[in-house]
Amino acid sequence: MIIIIVSTLIGLGIVFQIYTSMATGKSSIQPYKVIRKVKDFEIRFYPSVTMATITSSAKTYKDLGNSGFRKLAGYIFGGNSNNTKIAMTAPVHMDINDSASTMSFVMPPEYHKENLPQPNDSGVKIETTTDEYVAAIEFGGFASSERIAKYKGLLEEALKKNNLTYFGRFRFLGYNPPFQLFGRRNEIIVSINWDTK
Repeated sequence: MIIIIVSTLIGLGIVFQIYTSMATGKSSIQPYKVIRKVKDFEIRFYPSVTMATITSSAKTYKDLGNSGFRKLAGYIFGGNSNNTKIAMTAPVHMDINDSASTMSFVMPPEYHKENLPQPNDSGVKIETTTDEYVAAIEFGGFASSERIAKYKGLLEEALKKNNLTYFGRFRFLGYNPPFQLFGRRNEIIVSINWDTK
C-alpha cells in the first residue's frame, strides 16, 4: 500500500512538472533580437518596454525574491485601481546590489504607462525602459546569490576577452516559477557600448 501511494505521488509530481514546463513555455517573453552569438554569450537588442518595479533594501537574491515578488504579484493579480488582472510575462528582472536593489515585471505589449491601472501599493512604480544593447549569458538550474556572482564574473571576463565595454550594473533575469524543477532558464545581462554601424 505504501509503495502504491509513494508511486502515485511521484507520478503526480512528474505530471505537475511537465505541465508547469509546458505552461511556462507558453508565457509571453520580453522581445529581443540576437545581434551576434559569441562562444560564451550573445549580444542582444532590447526595445523599450513598460515595467512594474519595486525598490528594496534587500542585498541577496533570496531576500529580494521573497519581498519583491509578493508586491509585484499583488499588482498584476488585481491590486490596482481597476482591479485588473494582468498576464504574467517572463523574465523577472532583478538588480541586486548593496545600495538599493530592484525587481521588475515586464508588462504585456498591449500595456504602456498611460493605460496601465495605478498600483494600490505605492511601492510599485510603473516605468518605461529605453532601447538598449546588452550582453547576456545563460545558465540553468536554480539561481542563488553565489551562482549569480559566478556567472556575472564569467560574463565580465568574456567581455574583456572580446574587447567589449559595458556600463551600469549586471542584472539577473529569471524565467521560471520557483516550483518548476526542470528546464529552468536564468540569465545575467549588462548594457554594452555597441556600434550599430
